[in-house]
This record gives sequence, structure tokens and C-alpha cells, in this order.
Amino acid sequence: MNDMLKNILLWLVIAAVLLTVFNNFNTTSETNRISYSEFVKEVQDGRIAKVIVDGYTISGTRSNGDSFDTVRPAASDPKLMDDLLNKNVVVEGRMPEQQSIWTQLLVASFPILLILAIFMFFMRQMQGGGGGKGGPMSFGKSKARLLPEDQIKTTFADVAGCDEAKEDTEELVDFLREPSKFQRLGGKIPRGILMCGPPGTGKTLLAKAIAGEAKVPFFTISGSDFVEMFVGVGASRVRDMFEQAKKHAPCIIFIDEIDAVGRNRGSGMGGGNDEREQTLNQLLVEMDGFEGNEGIIVIAATNRPDVLDPALLRPGRFDRQVTVGLPDIRGREQILKVHLRKVPCDDDVEPKNIARGTPGFSGADLANLVNEAALFAARSNRRLVNMEQLELAKDKILMGAERKTMVMNNEEKLNTAYHEAGHTIIGYLMPEHDPVYKVSIIPRGRALGVTMYLPEDDKYSVSKRGLESQVCSLYGGRIAEEMIHGFDGVSTGASNDIERATSIARNMVTKWGLSEKLGPFAYEEDDNSGGYISGPTGSKANYFSPETGKVIDAEVQDIINRCYETATRILHENRSKLDVMAEALMQYETIDAKQIKEIMDGKKPSAPEGWSDPSADSPDSGEEKPAPEAATEETVDASDVDGVSGEASRPAGE
Repeated sequence: MNDMLKNILLWLVIAAVLLTVFNNFNTTSETNRISYSEFVKEVQDGRIAKVIVDGYTISGTRSNGDSFDTVRPAASDPKLMDDLLNKNVVVEGRMPEQQSIWTQLLVASFPILLILAIFMFFMRQMQGGGGGKGGPMSFGKSKARLLPEDQIKTTFADVAGCDEAKEDTEELVDFLREPSKFQRLGGKIPRGILMCGPPGTGKTLLAKAIAGEAKVPFFTISGSDFVEMFVGVGASRVRDMFEQAKKHAPCIIFIDEIDAVGRNRGSGMGGGNDEREQTLNQLLVEMDGFEGNEGIIVIAATNRPDVLDPALLRPGRFDRQVTVGLPDIRGREQILKVHLRKVPCDDDVEPKNIARGTPGFSGADLANLVNEAALFAARSNRRLVNMEQLELAKDKILMGAERKTMVMNNEEKLNTAYHEAGHTIIGYLMPEHDPVYKVSIIPRGRALGVTMYLPEDDKYSVSKRGLESQVCSLYGGRIAEEMIHGFDGVSTGASNDIERATSIARNMVTKWGLSEKLGPFAYEEDDNSGGYISGPTGSKANYFSPETGKVIDAEVQDIINRCYETATRILHENRSKLDVMAEALMQYETIDAKQIKEIMDGKKPSAPEGWSDPSADSPDSGEEKPAPEAATEETVDASDVDGVSGEASRPAGE
């Protein structure tokens, strides 16, 4: 871009010089100019000695030697020449100067050249060009960025939590280092590897580690960089990218988010996108066409393998599909060790304990957790990161940041305490339910209170008993409110609980085959075309008649009614513990698993670690502990976020 600006400035300087020169050509001296009538009178009086006629311009000298010039009017004056000759004035003529053809062309074409230069500058900017490689017409040049082997410092030691994916890709390193080892047995190097998985699991990091281990050049480009506003540009860029790769073979080409260019052909609105399909066709030919691209390995990453074209996924193009999933507890521990090496840690930091409390976290989530802990430590002016900061960071990510500027009056605070105590008691006593990790009535995010469950181990499926236990615990908060205030005093704080409980009950009937009356049939199917792998689902397609729909509704209602009755019975049987837990929440605002166990064992809960009684130094010791400052928020939007346990605790198929 700097070079182009210099060129534009140079053209402007040349234009200014030319305009100055042209103006000088047409400039005449104003000091001795006289009017034409004055000139005629001087001729008639005999005061003119010599004249030079140059078109309409007449210049000369007087009898006394003074020079002059004048401009003849466009009207003809045939008497002038007679007067000049009669007065013995020397008359000279001058041939008009003829400009060369090149000068005329330069003058005529200069505005056009200036307009072209400006047009080319703006077109270059539209194409993302600048002063780098290529010129204004380099639309078809590849935008792939080349990282030489000596610049890639990432190795497999920097990749953790995806051992199976590493094993699948470690062979590539051997292929690139010692191809003869496999070729003598007839083996061929894989053409491509497709890495699939949720966001943040380390697909790009793994591809870079392969290049770092093999010590080969690494081309990196995004799928969206191929397609531009001009037809044919994408295909041209694919050709140029593989031409560059051939010059650096053996090498690796990494295409991030390949679904931007590799979508199924003919599946778009109106029959597809011609430019994107041309780009895909060229990519298919380059990866496995008549010309072999020996030594070039294409690694692509995507969250959406389901939308890719089948021709792209066949062996010979992407020979392997490597799934980089969410890490398990051992993988999370390894990832945390990698990230904790980069921050100064206290001796009490236990990565295993943090890994146990972060099911469903991706590598990016864990990196964010360590960074948040470092920020907490910096704000506290600490030199080392300890477990306290890591726990604070985990709570912030799982439950949201504390809303310290929000104030609830004692009535709302008490209602929230009973609501969360109801969730906690049901979750504690129901079979196959995740253990309660922490309960708080401090507002976090959109919730007025939080009851958080954490599984002891990673879960990949849930039984019918476990699902019914979840439904029971979700209704525990509403039932506790009803026990204290009556049906007319129930608040809107359970709206999210009701929504989640209804969703679980409906999925039990329509998706998971957990209804004895309806049997193991799938009555609804998720349309996953709009979501990530194991991510949010889209619209649902129904496969049942209106009569079956009535039976489904009845079964869903039966599950909810049974769970509601079970939760109500349990809370009535533990009414005294409900009161004690609500009282503890009013006093301490947050209690953990230790205090919860003491309450459920019939003991008085101990004070949380590091807690100091704010009323100890106050004469008004009988008053309630004040809530955090600020205005009360409407409880309609303050839905619970109970049971935050991450992706790992979701039922299979959800």
C-alpha cells in the first residue's frame, strides 16, 4: 500500500510540473502591452519602427527603441498592412510552432492515465492488496501465508488432551521425514487429513505441530480467502497456491474452516453458488487429478463435516478424518499443565483438581481459565497464582461474574435462598445425580442465585433414573417457594428450570425411547445443519400422527407429574434441613459441598473458609448481612443456571 501511495504522489507531482510548464508557454509579459487601438495610432503617427506578426500577437519596437506587444482582434483589418508599409515599418512574420506528436499524445492522454491510476489503486484496495507481492491485477494470486520450517516452533509437546488425534497424525511426520521407509512397502503418503471437532479443541494447533515436528514449510489460509467478488478468482487462487506448494515440496497446506468453500455442490439457494463451486472443483482437481502433487499434504479443519461435498471426503483427497473432541479429565489435566507452565504458580496448585471440576471444557476454555486466574492474581497484587484464583476463575466461567452492583431486599433474598436450598436438597438425595459443588445467592449473570453440580467423572450417557433425578432437582426450587409462600407466592425465577425439565421429559419420550407406552421409537429428529458437532440443534422434524402426538403429550406430562410429586415428598420430609440451609445461605451467601454435607447430616454448618462475621464489629448484630449494592432486577429475566456441568454430563444423543 505504501508503494502505491508513492506512485500516486509521483503522478500528482508530474501533473503539477506539466501544468506549470504549460502555463509558462502561454504566459506573456504584461509590462509592455498596449491596446490595439493605441498601436494603430502609433503606426499612423510614425512612432513604430519594426513589428513581428505571430498569429493574433503583434510585437515589435518603437522608433525610440522601446519594445511593445499587442493582441490583434479577431476581426480582419486589411488597412493595417498598408499603413505599416506606407510608414516604412519593417514587417516580419513568424511560423507557428508545431508540437511533436508525442507531446500532443502526452497532453491528451494525461487525464486518462491519471484516472486509470486512481482506478487501479482502489481496485487493489478492494482486493486486499497493498505494496506486497503482486500488482494491481494480482486478483488470482494465492493469499496463503508461508511459514518456513525454521519459523515454526510448535511441537507435539505443546499439544495435549487429544492423544488419539496425535497418534493419527504422527505417521505424517514419519512420512515427511522418511518417505522411503513406506514407499519400499508400496505405501503412499496420505493426500489429506480432515480435522473435525468443536471449536477450541486444538485443530489448528495440531496442524502446526505436525509442520513443526516434520520441519517442512507450512502454508496457511482460510477457506473464505479463496472466494472474492470476481468470478474465477477462487479457482485461480487454488491453482496458484498449489503451484507455490510444489516449489516448496514436501510441505503442508492448512485450510482453516474449509466448509466456507467445500460445501455440498448444488445445495444453496437457487441451485448453488457458481463461484464457490468453481473453486471447489479446482480444489478437487488439484488434490487428486491427473497431475500428482507428490509431497504436498493438505490438512483442513472444520466444525461442520456434515455439509462438505462427498467428492472432497473420499479417499485420495482426504484419506483420513481425525476427530479432535473435547478432552477427558486426563486430557484436561495435561492441557492445564501446558498452560500453567507459562504463569508463576504457587505450590498449592493442583491441575488434577481443576480438571475434575471442569467437565466439558475445551482447550481454549482451559487456556481462558488460566488467563482469568492470572488476571485475578494481578488485581490482588499477588506474585503467584494459587488455587483460590483458579477457583474464582472457574466460578466466573461456569456461573458468570458476580453482580456486586445488584441489591435485593431481604424478602427477595430469602425467597432466593429457599429456591436454591430446594434445588440442593433434591440434587443431594436423588439417585445418580451429580454431586452439589456450590450454592450461592449472590447474583451472577442473569441468575439471582446459582446451584452448581459437578460430576465426579466424565459422563457420556445418562440412565432413565438419572434423567428423572435431574427433572426432580429442577423442580426443587419452585416447590420450596410454594412450601414457604403458598401457590400465590411462587415467583417467575423457575422459568428456566421449567423449560429445561420439560425439554428433558420430552426428549425421554420422543428421542431416547424411555417411555414404556410408546416404546423405543424416534418421534422427533434434530436438524443439525445449523449447529456444531455435539452443539446446539436446529429445528425438529416430527414423525408422528396427531393421535400419537396426544399420547406423547400425556407421557411427558406423566413424567413431569411423577417427578414433581417425588420432589415435593422429599422436601416435606426434609423441611427442617431446608430451613437450616436457607438460613445458612442468608448468613454466608455462598456455601460449598462441606457445609451442605454438614446440614444434610443434621449438624450446624461451619463457616466457609476465610469468612468473617460482618456483624462482629457492629452494634446492630441482630440485623441481616446486607446484600451487594445496587438496584433490584426484575426476576422474570433472572432464570436459574443450576446444574452447570458442561458438555460431558449431557445425555448421549442430546
